[in-house]
Amino acid sequence: MNDAVLACQTYVTESCTIEVPAPEEAVVHRARIIKAAVVAVEPLAQNIRRLVLRPAKPLAYSPGQYVQIAFTPQLVRPYSMAGLANDRVLEFHVRLMPNGRASHHVGQQLRPGDTVKITGPMGAAYLRCQHTDPMLCVASGTGLAPILSVVRGAVAAGMRNPVHLYLGLRSGRELYGLDWLEQLRQAHPALTVHVVVASGADPRTQRAGLVTQAIAQDHASLHGWRAYICGSPPMVETTMVLARRKGVAAEHLYADAFYMEGR
Repeated sequence: MNDAVLACQTYVTESCTIEVPAPEEAVVHRARIIKAAVVAVEPLAQNIRRLVLRPAKPLAYSPGQYVQIAFTPQLVRPYSMAGLANDRVLEFHVRLMPNGRASHHVGQQLRPGDTVKITGPMGAAYLRCQHTDPMLCVASGTGLAPILSVVRGAVAAGMRNPVHLYLGLRSGRELYGLDWLEQLRQAHPALTVHVVVASGADPRTQRAGLVTQAIAQDHASLHGWRAYICGSPPMVETTMVLARRKGVAAEHLYADAFYMEGR
C-alpha cells in the first residue's frame, strides 16, 4: 500500500495575489509517512529536550522545513529538523510545556527504541541557495532548530553570504546550542551571532532586551536582505513587521511561527 498524505482544502474569500517562486528557488519534496525509531532524548536546557530519531527510510527535505510527528494516533505535533537531509538521523528540539501532552510524553515517557511516525516534509521557510544577499536569521527558544538547519545548509552549500543570527530568550535558563553556533562561526566566517536575553542577561556574552530591539539598533536598513524567522508567534509577527519596515522585500521574508497550545 502506498503512503498518502491528504491535503486540507481552502477557499478564497477575497481578492488575493498568488506568488510563484523563481524556478531556481522552487523546492518540492514528496511528502511521505515514515516510521522512525527513537535514538535519544537528551536535555539541552532546563525545559528543552533534544529528540533524535532514525527514520526507516531516508527523508528528503530542505533546511528549515518541519514534519508532523505522531507519537500515538491521537498525539501528533509539528517539529522542525535541526540538521540536514544527508544526516543519518533527524534531530528536533522540544520545549517542555506545563500541561503539554506531547512534551510530557517526550520528557517523561519516550524511550530509545520506541517507534513513532513522521509525515513530511512541510513548510515554505526553507533555505534559498541561489543568491548572494545578506541573511537575517532570527530565532526564539526552540525556533533555533530550523535556524540551525538553515545556517548548516548554507555552509554545506558553500554559500558565503553574510549572516546575522539573532537568538532571543526570555531568560538565560533557556540558552542552549552555543557549541553548535561556535562551530558554525568557525566554518562560516561571515556569520555573526547575537544572543539577546529579556531578563537576567549576562553582559559579558549576552545582550539585554528583545531581538527586535537588537536588530533595530544594529541595522539602519535591511534593503536587499533575506530574512528567516522562527519561534513564538509574537516574536515572528513583530520581527516580520520590523524587517519589512527596514526594507526586506515581502517575497524574501520566510517565517514559521511555533504555536504552543496543546504541546
